[in-house]
Amino acid sequence: MQRIDSPRIGVDQGDIEIFSEFEEGGAMWAGDGPRERRRHVRFGESFSAPPVVHISTSLVDMAAGTAFRSELVAEDITADGFDMVFRTWNDTRVARIRAAWMAIGNLPFGDDWDVS
Repeated sequence: MQRIDSPRIGVDQGDIEIFSEFEEGGAMWAGDGPRERRRHVRFGESFSAPPVVHISTSLVDMAAGTAFRSELVAEDITADGFDMVFRTWNDTRVARIRAAWMAIGNLPFGDDWDVS
């Protein structure tokens, strides 16, 4: 759990397409085996420390003839942004993925002192 001091809480959110590969026959749609796509997200303004980030799929477009194997995670979270990472493997065919995200954390405050 991240404890947040009020009233300096910041909440940022968005909804982005991670990839769309079915029209060009990209590896997520036409390939097999382990595959990964990353999309860097920058926050609207910086937090004072890395926030808590929650992500979930908001659109999944995939082939019906294969099992849906996937992982969607936030990695490399900093005060300025994070990487949204989608992974799949085996024969799963994914045409496109869109994901919604929300970041909650402390914001910089004018009275904060940096004593380091």
